[in-house]
Amino acid sequence: MRRHHSTTPRMARILGSLLLVAAAGAFTVAATPASKPAATPLDQVVPVPASVTPGGSPYRITHEARIRVPDTRAARQVGAYLADLLRPSTGYPLPVTTRGPADIQLRLQPGKFGAEGYRLDSGHGGVTITASAPAGLFHGVQTLRQLLPASVEKKSVQPGPWLVAGGTVQDTPRFAYRGAMLDVSRHFFTVDQVKRYIDELALYKFNELHLHLSDDQGWRIAIDSWPRLATYGGSTQVGGGTGGHYTKADYQEIVRYAASRYLEVVPEIDMPGHTNAALASYAELNCDGVAPSLYTGTEVGFSSLCVPKQITYDFVDDVIRELAALTPGRYLHIGGDEAHSTSHADYVAFMDKVQPIVAKYSKTVIGWHQLTGATPAKGALAQYWGLDDTSAEEKAQVAKAAQNGTGLILSPADRLYLDMKYTEDTPLGQDWAGLVEVRRSYDWDPGTYLAGVPGSAVRGVEAPLWTETITKSADIEYMAFPRVAGVAELGWSPAATHDWDAYKVRLAAQGPRWEARGMAYYRSPQVPWTD
Repeated sequence: MRRHHSTTPRMARILGSLLLVAAAGAFTVAATPASKPAATPLDQVVPVPASVTPGGSPYRITHEARIRVPDTRAARQVGAYLADLLRPSTGYPLPVTTRGPADIQLRLQPGKFGAEGYRLDSGHGGVTITASAPAGLFHGVQTLRQLLPASVEKKSVQPGPWLVAGGTVQDTPRFAYRGAMLDVSRHFFTVDQVKRYIDELALYKFNELHLHLSDDQGWRIAIDSWPRLATYGGSTQVGGGTGGHYTKADYQEIVRYAASRYLEVVPEIDMPGHTNAALASYAELNCDGVAPSLYTGTEVGFSSLCVPKQITYDFVDDVIRELAALTPGRYLHIGGDEAHSTSHADYVAFMDKVQPIVAKYSKTVIGWHQLTGATPAKGALAQYWGLDDTSAEEKAQVAKAAQNGTGLILSPADRLYLDMKYTEDTPLGQDWAGLVEVRRSYDWDPGTYLAGVPGSAVRGVEAPLWTETITKSADIEYMAFPRVAGVAELGWSPAATHDWDAYKVRLAAQGPRWEARGMAYYRSPQVPWTD
């Protein structure tokens, strides 16, 4: 006979206790908080800082946060810039003040950090950025920005939390010149498009914006004394189309906006070659007095100003005078490359006459490295755009000029030209200098690149973006990013910190930031992107 199993009072008590324990256990598991979000380590930014000392509790930006700044116009502007960056994504008011308590502080301490260096101190109580000059405060803000989650770049309120790792960053740039060049002559880009690129460069501590304002295909800056340069010479571009030019007010707005992001504008008027737009605009600039047709192709080396004519130098003087008056920066770029239609003797004579004109209007000459084949003026900078396999003779010419006091800006085309294709399948760009993947662009040392060049002669690096195939902002971003971030690190960070394996991990973390900003970029297979 089967026994009937019934529950006794004692068994009921035991089972009840077990059920309570099980319930409590289940409740305990459910109540275990998720792991706390980790703050970005202080050394995981681009460019990597010169010195990082991690430690202490992170700081968390909250609704009550205030930003305190020194009571100077420049410092207030940097504070306002920081607040404008943080408000959309955090939703916090972040008032900017010059007095009273604040957990985000910008401080000026003369003499300790140089023109662009800074120190960032972070802990539970707040973040302080200290610098000797407003530029240092601005660069420190870029580091703070990268230490926050990538969603800080979005224009709508995000959940956060907004954590900054604890510790200290002490940072100063390796090179004083850290530039990017945008060619607005092959294809014209509007003021707003240039501003967009300026904002993207500022995130990586660039301080020079080189604008290539004239070429065979278009003249892009209004010159009152030679008005047809812009109205006629600027009326087309590669492949045809309407082209365009900057009024003086447009150009001044670009200069102002760049300065607000601590970039100095370096205007370039390329000469004596790359001048068809000017020659087409004014017949008298041609040796035969006959104006050629406007040009919309992509060949180089066929045009030249007429070196023997006095009107050529009247023209150059007028252009440089008007452009210098619009440009508060130190430099004026006179081009000088690919002057294949100018004899060597004429080239030397032209540069001997033009460089003093630049000095007359209180600007320092920059020229492409072919300038070293003439006699560079005292204090002039030569921009090297050769390749690894450029002839030993040409490299020796550049090295000799550097030994004699000419400063160098390094822009080797097979490493830093942003218009070179990444791979054979890249839909934009060119490949005459070779294919330039992300590692090749980053993995070299500007300080030792050219044999015979004293390290002191290297003023810095610049990444040119020629625009024969570039027509819109998305094209600029796709060809510039991620390579331009590596150029920034070559220019800013100490040589000892350059390591591809470490860099590619930091670079990968920039992808979500670019996506949050709505930027196009190339997802190189060499980089371990995070999805």
